[in-house]
Amino acid sequence: MTAAVTTPGVVDRALWADFETLCGFGGRVAGSPGEQAALDWALGRLTDIADSAGTPAPHAWPVAYAGWHCRDARLIDLGSGRALACTPLLGTAATAGIEAEVIDLGRGRPDDFDRHADSVRDRIVLVRHEYPFSTGHVHRRVKLGLAQRLGAVGFLIAHPEPEAGPVSGSSGRDGGPGIPALGIDTAAATALAAGPDGRRPIARIVIDGEDVAGRTRILTLDLPGRGPDLVVLSAHVDGHPHGESAIDNATGVAVALAVARRLAPRAAAFSHGLRVCLTSAEEWGLAGSRQWLAALPADERARMRLDVNLDSVGGAPHLTALTSDFPALDRFVRAVAAEEGLALATHLPAMPNSDHANFAAHGIPALRLIAGFDAPDSALRLLLTGRDRRDLVRPEELAAAVRTAAALVERAMAADAATLAALAVR
Repeated sequence: MTAAVTTPGVVDRALWADFETLCGFGGRVAGSPGEQAALDWALGRLTDIADSAGTPAPHAWPVAYAGWHCRDARLIDLGSGRALACTPLLGTAATAGIEAEVIDLGRGRPDDFDRHADSVRDRIVLVRHEYPFSTGHVHRRVKLGLAQRLGAVGFLIAHPEPEAGPVSGSSGRDGGPGIPALGIDTAAATALAAGPDGRRPIARIVIDGEDVAGRTRILTLDLPGRGPDLVVLSAHVDGHPHGESAIDNATGVAVALAVARRLAPRAAAFSHGLRVCLTSAEEWGLAGSRQWLAALPADERARMRLDVNLDSVGGAPHLTALTSDFPALDRFVRAVAAEEGLALATHLPAMPNSDHANFAAHGIPALRLIAGFDAPDSALRLLLTGRDRRDLVRPEELAAAVRTAAALVERAMAADAATLAALAVR
């Protein structure tokens, strides 16, 4: 069992200890020793819950995905000969070395690409990372896709904050065609800015990487209710190559375990059971949960009537439920929040930015619980960087996430079959 801690402000000591243990495994990139150690540890925590509740042991589902291994990545400003700080986007295309002019498209939104459509071919495109949890956000993979379609030979995305370091993230290539793509820091972006005369700098990108057969595990623990249907509580274990992947997503896993501990002794009394689902390879374009769900028999997927996905639930004081364009689910969440006195907002339009999107794609009502939505000054602005460490999270934020997630899950487990079925109507 995880040892108790004495951090000031901590009420649920097991919750905070689990969070710090996960941070201690480092970034937990899928395919790394840190990810494997974290999954082993999480399986042990689920086993503890099963033993205490007298339910069957958790299950580890093997999942294959398009993996990738990188031995070296370099970005060189050929004008000065300096090597610039960079990190390869997960799964990016390899190159023995390309040299090309760098064209800076600012934020790199679609209209920026439209204005420079005739200038992108055979150049390296430089864009800026945007705060990912807002209504107007343009995702990194959208920008990369635009650069690739317009004939760019390379792609650079810079974090806008000087102290953040290079930004990480998935290339979304999934083993297919692509162009070399690197995350960089503000200093590198400044070094590659056009000169006063408008002359563009020339850079060299080297990425020594190869595609491999990725293997991971999806961990599930079923706490049966009176009927066969299940409410799913999900969170992803894997993270990024630098920092501790603390907000994203040690917070979600620790909260999921706390909610499971809270509900396990009473699960058998509810109309529907609880399935705790800890995924991995989420940071690889949601590959892990996508492959797992697709491989399940249709009748097994049909038992899962709602997914409450916990991803980045600390780092800011306010929570939002992204309700995946399920209007009845949005109303359900708002009703539970009002009746339980929860400070919880909702956002109805679909945002495919975590595992809930894969559940929704199968017609399963799904929401993502997240902190810091539309709060670009919150600590969540430092996700995907080396600054995503445990000091960005406060104990009371995790406690609030436990209360909110437990209320939503418990209300769904207690609902009648008709109420749960109605959540799927779009």
